[in-house]
Amino acid sequence: KAIPVTESSANPSSTTTSTDSSDSKPKRVIFRATKDQVISAQTLLKTNKMYDGEASGKLDDDTRAGLKKYQEANGLKVTGTLNQVTLEKMGIELTDKQKETAASANK
Repeated sequence: KAIPVTESSANPSSTTTSTDSSDSKPKRVIFRATKDQVISAQTLLKTNKMYDGEASGKLDDDTRAGLKKYQEANGLKVTGTLNQVTLEKMGIELTDKQKETAASANK
């Protein structure tokens, strides 16, 4: 089978305008919660009757559903993820790496 070839892939040193996504918009920073943070969140959700599973440290479908309930109840963007804003609202401390990631994303 033939592989489609674009001008930029055929001639990477071409002086044509770059269509590289890093030029057009900032790179999205990936924010990952630790297992301990997920356990803390599951415990808090369980206390607030928004989650009835075990505090396993796994961000499963039931935990995501509980996070959505929590986010909606607290006026946060409903994502079902343990992002920086949700962790801070829950009173769960960010790791040093997460703080660095958040600082670089907010520049």
